[in-house]
Amino acid sequence: MKAVEKVRLDKYLWAIRIFKSRSLASAGCESGRVKMSGVQIKAARNVAVGDTYEIRTEGRKWVIQVTALLANRVQYTEAIKFYNDITPEEDKAQAREASFFQTGKRPSKIGRPTKKERRELDDFMEGEEE
Repeated sequence: MKAVEKVRLDKYLWAIRIFKSRSLASAGCESGRVKMSGVQIKAARNVAVGDTYEIRTEGRKWVIQVTALLANRVQYTEAIKFYNDITPEEDKAQAREASFFQTGKRPSKIGRPTKKERRELDDFMEGEEE
């Protein structure tokens, strides 16, 4: 990997896989989700080694310290070598709790019936007519 002298903040956050796309990283910077020392940072700002950023994404809060610059997106195992995650433990615990709450399944007895429940309803209704 060739050495990089300067990288835009949105490109760096995309390359280290904090955000899924560069446009999401840019939007996060513009909306105030990325801060440096408590101050909102623009997406076009150049990243320097040693900078510390506070980042809020949908799933969790991050506090990262830049250890090396990265301009192109690489796989996760390589990307984590370019920053140190110095997020406080209580923020990491809250992110884990929030991720366990949503199972991805529809809560029972709420909303439309499932295919099985619909068949059971149809069978029940047909039984009354006879």
